[in-house]
Amino acid sequence: MSAVLWLRRDLRRADLPALGAAADAGGGDVTVVFVVDPEFFGPAGAARRAWLARTLQALRETYDGRLVLRSGDPLRVIPAVAAEAGAASVHVSTETEPGGAARDARVRTALAERGVAWVETGSPYAVTPGRLRTASGGGFQVFTPFSRAWREHGWRAPAVEPPGVRLRDLPSDPAAWALLGAAAAEPGVPELPEAGEEAALRRWAAFLDDGLADYAEHRNRVDLDGTSRLSPYLKLGVVHPRTLLAALDGRPGDGPRVFTNELAWREFYADVLFRHPESLDADLRPLGLTYDDDPDRLAAWQQGRTGYPIVDAGMRQLLATGWMHNRVRMIAASFLTKDLHQWWRAGARWFEQHLIDADLASNAHGWQWTAGTGTDAAPYFRVFNPILQGKKFDPQGEYVRRWIPELRHLPGARVHEPWLAPDGGRHGYPGPLVDHAEERAVALARYQQAKGELA
Repeated sequence: MSAVLWLRRDLRRADLPALGAAADAGGGDVTVVFVVDPEFFGPAGAARRAWLARTLQALRETYDGRLVLRSGDPLRVIPAVAAEAGAASVHVSTETEPGGAARDARVRTALAERGVAWVETGSPYAVTPGRLRTASGGGFQVFTPFSRAWREHGWRAPAVEPPGVRLRDLPSDPAAWALLGAAAAEPGVPELPEAGEEAALRRWAAFLDDGLADYAEHRNRVDLDGTSRLSPYLKLGVVHPRTLLAALDGRPGDGPRVFTNELAWREFYADVLFRHPESLDADLRPLGLTYDDDPDRLAAWQQGRTGYPIVDAGMRQLLATGWMHNRVRMIAASFLTKDLHQWWRAGARWFEQHLIDADLASNAHGWQWTAGTGTDAAPYFRVFNPILQGKKFDPQGEYVRRWIPELRHLPGARVHEPWLAPDGGRHGYPGPLVDHAEERAVALARYQQAKGELA
């Protein structure tokens, strides 16, 4: 008897409850498989494809070269792998994102028709979405009470791999490994973090030693390396949040508290999406807002040519690295939705395509928080001023100059308002696409109109 472990958003070996469950069910014999699904792999941007490819290459070594890689529709591939392995059960981490959950339902039915059990153990979260409920039995739509309930509920200790696991080595699809090899080395792919579980744990250890103590103070400073940079690893489950929380347990100070809060935000948004799957592509709280459809303005925002340096620096960082500082994500999102009056989904799609850490729930609901259609109770008056935000979180302009070479001749904070300098545009940097004060007034008027129509 043996078992199959199908990996998806859990590309690691340590702290993986589903591996232990598979080993127990299979008498120690486990076939570990990943399926490259063209439906998801193809539309992703080059950086995202490269990040997944390099992560899987590292994962193959983590599993002693016995990671079975196949390509195609999991509905066909997983039953075939189970049959080849002679497995009585297929083990997974619970998937709660809409597309993944629907896929799993189809695969589970196909396996049942063949007499193969479907077993879910653990999830990509410390507390699986849907588990926490309000006093009235519903889901939370405000972060603070969710985070309180989340902490009170708690989470299990990191899982330990049982002794005696024997990895089965079925043939992989050579074309699938070739596809990943091409993606990992695709020309034009930005410089990415080191991939793999060992790299993630090294990054975490370095952050614990050198970054955690100052995290609360430095995490919003875009000119400093004040964040953990773990989000790309969390995205693919290379490290589990439970592993991080175990290391934070008992550590004093604001840094551990604030970092734990950031993990809670990730789980909050996952819970909201689980309960409201339609909110991936639609307003959680429809306000009847009027949006503009301006492809030229959208393209200027995408390429970092709006004339507002902090916005443009972030958008260029995204294209160059597949990552963007979270504070700048909020500034860029506010600018697109409230200065350019575009629907938040246009920006969310761009982030999904290019961010290597594009978590579907956090991305969709982070955008809605900024746009005013999400979980925030009173969002209509929040319109980030990109000039003031730049001066506050990049006080000497170092972040802007790093990503906008056309402005490197401007010293200090002058870089945030290049139009005030006589030579601000001498290297081709554009003037402001819009007047922020005017567009802020337009945004507030539209929100007030929508509120009046809903009243």
